[in-house]
Amino acid sequence: MLQIIDHIPAGLATVAQSDLGTLFNGPTLMHLEGRKPERLFVAVLQHGNEDVGLRAVQNLLIRYRDRELPRSLSVFFANIEAARLNQRRLPHQPDYNRVWPGGESEPCPESDMMRKVVETMSRGPLFASVDLHNNIGLNPHYACINRTDHRFLQLATLFSRTVVYFTQPRGVQSLAFAALCPAVTLECGQAGNEHGIDHATEFLDACLHLESIPEHPVHDRDIDLFHTTAVVKVHAQARLGIGNEDGDIVLIHDLEFFNFRELQPGTVFGTVKTGRDDSLLVIDDRGRNRVEDYFEVENSQLRLRRTVMPSMLTVNKTAIRQDCLCYFMERWPLTKSD
Repeated sequence: MLQIIDHIPAGLATVAQSDLGTLFNGPTLMHLEGRKPERLFVAVLQHGNEDVGLRAVQNLLIRYRDRELPRSLSVFFANIEAARLNQRRLPHQPDYNRVWPGGESEPCPESDMMRKVVETMSRGPLFASVDLHNNIGLNPHYACINRTDHRFLQLATLFSRTVVYFTQPRGVQSLAFAALCPAVTLECGQAGNEHGIDHATEFLDACLHLESIPEHPVHDRDIDLFHTTAVVKVHAQARLGIGNEDGDIVLIHDLEFFNFRELQPGTVFGTVKTGRDDSLLVIDDRGRNRVEDYFEVENSQLRLRRTVMPSMLTVNKTAIRQDCLCYFMERWPLTKSD
């Protein structure tokens, strides 16, 4: 499935995301040479409805059209097929960002492809890995890391002082590359947002110019570090409603405004028909369902039982079904090891 090229196809800098398939027959790894040999690896379009990665790379190609790249660059254009239809993934596909080496998914052609990408990139010197994403809900721009190594933290805070450390889910690109080089996932706001595209572009350009990633600690005044403790999912069999809709579980319509806010016990997420909280799953880092530790039902209202800070909350039903409702986080001290 994987194509590997060492040139810029004509028209790549301006092609629409939906037309990328006219240049690539499928997932493609593009190697470009630059002045410094240690490569910057960039993953884009792991989810086909997220445009920030492609747009940021296109900005770089235009910026360096007539001059040498400061550093060698490799770009992985992932889910070309889903991008054509502006979908996160197609029904027959796995989530591309859950099938990288180290994950728990069943072997499939896509996981074989990701293994080949990792093997290919491991053969040469790597400077850093950047996985670019949009998110559905209302969230600030933030960086995610899988290790609290100083270099990972330095790279993350180059993008944002808001940093999320996570170890679940497995099978994500940044976790696979963390064994090879400093790796970050960047969440750049909602698709189509020009500020997010500009922010991602400037970050990539900064990485191309960096001589090295600092190895000294990040000062605690320069970072807000959080740790993901659990992922919240709607049960596959539960009928989901939003706002005034009907369903086994009905979420409040403005739930997204809770993102990155510390929510107190008693905060209402919605209503449930059954009088119980069995429409939700709250899976912790050990794979245990701890819904009763986080939620309670009172007069059919689904309320928080404890203080939490959510991220990536969304009321987009497709995103909830294909991925999750949100993640729960806690503050993570810089002095605590991973």
